[in-house]
Amino acid sequence: MGKESNIEWTDATWNVAQGCTKVDADCKYCYMYRNSYNKTRYNPMEVVKTKTVFKLPLRIKEPSKIFTSSLTDFFHEQVDPFREEAWDIIERCPQHTFQILTKRPERIKDCLPKNLNVFDPNAKNFLNNVWLGTSIGSESGVNRIDQLTPYWWCVPVLFLSLEPLHGPIALGDIPEFNMIDWVIVGGESGNDSGAYRYRPCQVEWIEQIVEECKIEGIPVFVKQLGTHLAKELKLKDRHGRNMEEWPAYLDHLKVRQFPEISISESTPDKGLTV
Repeated sequence: MGKESNIEWTDATWNVAQGCTKVDADCKYCYMYRNSYNKTRYNPMEVVKTKTVFKLPLRIKEPSKIFTSSLTDFFHEQVDPFREEAWDIIERCPQHTFQILTKRPERIKDCLPKNLNVFDPNAKNFLNNVWLGTSIGSESGVNRIDQLTPYWWCVPVLFLSLEPLHGPIALGDIPEFNMIDWVIVGGESGNDSGAYRYRPCQVEWIEQIVEECKIEGIPVFVKQLGTHLAKELKLKDRHGRNMEEWPAYLDHLKVRQFPEISISESTPDKGLTV
């Protein structure tokens, strides 16, 4: 929960709380539960406000991308009592970019800062340093895209994390897909036995996502192949993150792009950089 992160698409992680409750099948082998070490570190089903790291962004001086929060869902109902404190910290750190990823986009409207004029595009108080994203692992969760896109006006970036990808997702069939600014994709990591395993991810599923992003001009970040493909390809990195290990026929998937944004006083403006 410190400054540096092993997650390739961010610079640091900031946990306002630890603990969460599962939403659907995408949460089946959630790493937050695994990292509790059978509840010896914390109770993964009890959402508890952090203490020593709650004000972490205030101590990070260098402009950073900050994943908020990796051990809970920022929009979980049990974060309600202290979320406004977190919004205040975000507002006090305009040098940072806060990447908020949720499986509860239906709660965003009721959880935005109290000083934000909800659904008022004319209000000049956008969350300029916040990226809002939702996590989806298969077609069963694509309804979350429709619940995320209404907030295009108040943040510069809306993004999808298609990880752990455990089924094909036809993004091109989703009307709201062209409102998305960034897509992360990755297979599931896990063990061969025990409570925290992994589900297969197929190369074809990742290829389809990368191609559909390319068609729409949406930057895409291929984070990892996942344990299934890593074993199939006999990679040393069991997560399949190290692209240098990937065979040449997967060169077209060695893509790690970020959105390039330029904030105006009125509405977010979006671009693409590699």
